[in-house]
Amino acid sequence: MPGENLSRDEARERAALLSVEEYEVSLDLRSAIGGTDSEPRTFRSVTTIRFRSAEPGATSFADLIAPAVTAVSLNGRDLDPGAVFDGSRILLEDLAEDNELVVDARCAYSRTGEGMHRFVDPEDGEVYLYTQYEPADARRVFANFEQPDLKAPYRFEVRAPEGWVVWSNGAGELTDGVWRFAGTKPISTYITAVVAGPYHHVTDSYERVLADGTRLEIPLGALCRKGLARHFDADDVFRITKQGLDFFHDHFDFPYPFGKYDQAFVPEYNLGAMENPGLVTFREEFIFRGNVTRASYERRANVILHEMAHMWFGDLVTMVWWDDLWLKESFADFMGTFSMVEATRFTDGWITFANNRKAWAYRADQLPSTHPVTADIRDLEDAKLNFDGITYAKGASVLKQLVAYAGRDAFLEGARRYFKRHAYGNTRLGDLLAALEETSGRDMAAWSRAWLQTAGVNSLTPQVLLDAQGRVSELAVLQEAAESHPELRPHRVAVGLYRREGADGSLVRYARAEVDVDGPRTVVGELAGADAPELVLVNDDDLTYCKIRFDEGSLDTLRAHLGAVTDPLARALCWSALWNMTRDALMPARDFLDLVLRFAGRESDIGVLQTLHTWANSALTFYVAPGWRETGGRLLAEGALRELRLAGPGSQHQLTWARFFAAVASGEADLQLLRGLLEGTEKIDGLEVDQELRWAFLEPLAAHGIADEKALAAELARDDTASGKRHQVRCLAARPSAAVKAQAWDSVVESDSLSNALVEATIGGFAQASHRELCAPYAGKYFEVIERVWQERSIQIGMDVVRGLFPSLQDSWSTVEAADAWLAGHEGAAPALRRLVLEARDDLARALRGQARDEAAAG
Repeated sequence: MPGENLSRDEARERAALLSVEEYEVSLDLRSAIGGTDSEPRTFRSVTTIRFRSAEPGATSFADLIAPAVTAVSLNGRDLDPGAVFDGSRILLEDLAEDNELVVDARCAYSRTGEGMHRFVDPEDGEVYLYTQYEPADARRVFANFEQPDLKAPYRFEVRAPEGWVVWSNGAGELTDGVWRFAGTKPISTYITAVVAGPYHHVTDSYERVLADGTRLEIPLGALCRKGLARHFDADDVFRITKQGLDFFHDHFDFPYPFGKYDQAFVPEYNLGAMENPGLVTFREEFIFRGNVTRASYERRANVILHEMAHMWFGDLVTMVWWDDLWLKESFADFMGTFSMVEATRFTDGWITFANNRKAWAYRADQLPSTHPVTADIRDLEDAKLNFDGITYAKGASVLKQLVAYAGRDAFLEGARRYFKRHAYGNTRLGDLLAALEETSGRDMAAWSRAWLQTAGVNSLTPQVLLDAQGRVSELAVLQEAAESHPELRPHRVAVGLYRREGADGSLVRYARAEVDVDGPRTVVGELAGADAPELVLVNDDDLTYCKIRFDEGSLDTLRAHLGAVTDPLARALCWSALWNMTRDALMPARDFLDLVLRFAGRESDIGVLQTLHTWANSALTFYVAPGWRETGGRLLAEGALRELRLAGPGSQHQLTWARFFAAVASGEADLQLLRGLLEGTEKIDGLEVDQELRWAFLEPLAAHGIADEKALAAELARDDTASGKRHQVRCLAARPSAAVKAQAWDSVVESDSLSNALVEATIGGFAQASHRELCAPYAGKYFEVIERVWQERSIQIGMDVVRGLFPSLQDSWSTVEAADAWLAGHEGAAPALRRLVLEARDDLARALRGQARDEAAAG
């Protein structure tokens, strides 16, 4: 709907005019159950806002997206809802110095994961509700001033169906049929929250004696749908939670400020999690229904700690506007790994960060839409798209570089001062830099200009000169930047020298030096005179954010001995560098696949192995020459099956190779093996084919026409749950039929009947790598419909459709030209929509350059 957007200029003007004293929000959610869904369901929302105006007589507006407004009262004057409400804003004229606004509205339940999401569990028919607001969907639930710098305390009361439990940011109790919640501290609209339904609920508590002798006690809660209760390992969730609270109290010197700490795992969630103070929400996929690897538990721990870091970075101290979104997300991303490594059992978390998280950043930073960590966010649509690899992973990588640059103690002391100085307030970049400059003595303005206010990723390459005795006479680091973003930055790096030692030829580090790289060429004087290296790693220990390159000798060593690198972090950095070279068309994709086939089986870190499988599949789908694709697929399937049979029975490596084998299986024998494993006629010692693995095997069988609709219906009967339904919908859309593709396309593009989770599942099944010809007719249709979809659907669904249905499998320059033609002909389209198309177009062009490089390698 036009008008739902909010510009930075409008927000700035409103913040200069208004200050909010408090909200009282009353919701009646009893309409969530009973009746039918033949018409959109709504609930009553009554909001009272008390606020001040700096200019009596001025005009402003409140935000609300609702099907209907029953009554509006401003300072005791009844206003005509039809005259003051336009569907997204409430006009407020002739404001007094002190104001009271009361809005009585009918708000709509959501099926897109935005606002008040309503989910019906197919397993038992129970209804579950939760809210999700970031960046600006609280206005779908109650009237407000929807911008982060108009903070206020909130009091919620909720009427819910009998037998339900309701949670919000403050502690609540049921009195006379109404759930009433304690008032919050001043917080922003987007982190208020309500969760309601017959959730399974587990409790615990955290206790700590603070430095001043005060005893702190925090009630803990964890909740999920009843259907997932048998899978819910709440003890591990609480263990990580307590370890995190210990870590942040040790290092932040500011007690957790929001009373209780509930964590809700909710269905059909669009995000990984959300940092609502006192009531963090997570996607329920973090409750594992089957066997998963250690990497899955590590990922969950990281997200728990990321959201906990937000209690200080983001909730206690909040950015003024979304330009400085990084002030919370980059810090939380960094602190999630920092605290996990230092306080939990996942002490190798920096390996995952280097290999996985940074890959997200490197991709985002080479797109034409890349932006500085501190971005130019003109409006809410811009803000929605900036929850990206720059804001999270690059920002976190830059902070890791800052810790190396400023020193750990100075960094943490700067954070402590920042919290105390700005508690319950809003900040800009300069506020944080001022605190860090005080504690580090470093010039933060210069550092910020280089790292936070410019875009692009630098490449660092070693240059090694040897003397007549075979020793290093000079070792230098060469720094390069892309033409589009030519900034060279100061890097604090460690340079490691490696050689093979011992009977097994292990590649080990025998020399290391830290140096400040600045400019195009930096000599590492400390390494002069060292024995000649077989491998030079210019960002050893992953201190900075850069693309690692290799000299020819180092690259030859890796081609022959990559698996011999003994240090898992160094090995992960080498893999990441080689993948970047593949994406940059500096290494043929078939060479990268060869490295995976020869050395991935020796990878000890399970998270790295899973990432290698993802990269290998991407290389096969997008980067190898089309004429070699069938051969590459056969080689990958053979290699995956070989490693599957070699892996320890029942091990996480066995499970990982089983999933990868299913992902690349295409030959008749491979597919029959998958079918036999499903039916029990085949067996691999130690491999438990649980329900989640069954669905993983069924998708390739469906995509190759072996598992039909009847088989998928039978599997759903076996797993008649919300998770099972998502899997079945994905598999149904994966079948190799023109009619199936047409039905899947229409269900997503021409209808809004599917929930967000089923839209995602349908798109995932539709776009099968083996279905290029079946998907070809939709390339032209895509460009015909996307602007309409963007205008008619919620931004989350719009993003899913525009990203997920882009014809990337139609990998020819004609598709690139079609995207260029659309961009040229739609200069007036929403900037956020144009950005998504531009990014997908750039990914495809990069893939085509990779295919050309791979083709050239075939000679």
